[in-house]
Amino acid sequence: MHSPELLKGTLQTIVLKVLKDHGRMYGYEITQRVKELSDDRILLTEGALYPTLHKLEAEGMLRTETESIGKRVRKYYSLTPQGRSLVKERVSEFVDFIRTMGNVLQVELS
Repeated sequence: MHSPELLKGTLQTIVLKVLKDHGRMYGYEITQRVKELSDDRILLTEGALYPTLHKLEAEGMLRTETESIGKRVRKYYSLTPQGRSLVKERVSEFVDFIRTMGNVLQVELS
């Protein structure tokens, strides 16, 4: 599992990319998809995920819809057009950062 400090700066990028690739999702689905994609190495907590979702929503990157499932209300998140256009930029920026860190740490990345 990766440290929370490493995830902190990448969480918005992760959430945006997962929503771009998988469409409308609710919070638990996002955590499970990230867990699956990372081979159980990234475990998102509610305390990290929901503030990120709320921030992205407040910035106009996400929209929400609520649905009643039995007695529960489930909140779904999806990208707005603005959020969709930001994903490629954020992913590209992060990949460049990884390359830069590889140079700084003098390790070869595959």
